[in-house]
Formats: sequence, structure tokens, C-alpha cells
Amino acid sequence: MLKRLADFRSRAVLVPLDERGGLWTAELGGLDWLCAFSGKKTLARFAEARGETEREWPYRRIVGARLLDEVIPALDFPCGVALDTAGPGGVVFPPVRGLVPNGAALDGEPA
Repeated sequence: MLKRLADFRSRAVLVPLDERGGLWTAELGGLDWLCAFSGKKTLARFAEARGETEREWPYRRIVGARLLDEVIPALDFPCGVALDTAGPGGVVFPPVRGLVPNGAALDGEPA
């Protein structure tokens, strides 16, 4: 897991945009998740799994460390990051200490 986290933090990922141009989130298990993809192929696999291959999937390229260290803490709701969710190599980074700043962690100190 530590190697996956280090790899994620150092690379740019694709994050789909919602209809208002914000970063797209999905709710699962009572928590919101920013969906991130390691490339266009994994984003296309996700669109196919959702049956939404005909629609355009605009995205923003963001470095993983920025998602965890800046974007997640700036949100006004708890949120994790789900990487490559429609493929066999998918992984989730929940909003917990050690992954996001303590003020944004569900198990951390309030900001």
C-alpha cells in the first residue's frame, strides 16, 4: 500500500469534471469519493462500466499529492480518492490520518 500511495502522490492523474466544471465525485458507502484515473484507457473503462461511453468525459490533470494535500482539505465534506475504480488495479485512499492532512481526516483533529 505504501508504494501505491507514493506512486499516486508523485503522478498526474485524470479527474473527471461534473456539469458545473468542478471535480466529479461519487457516493459509495456513505462517503464521497473523487474518482481519479491513471490514464485515458482507465477513464474509458470506467465510462464503459457505467454504460456512458457516448457522453464526453472532460477531465482535469492533477498531481495525486495535490489532491490529497490541498483539494480534499478544501472541500466542505469528507471525501476520499478512488483510483482506477473500474479495473483490477483499483485502489482507494480514504480520508484518514497518514493519507490526508489531519484536519481533513475522519480520524483526525478538527481544523
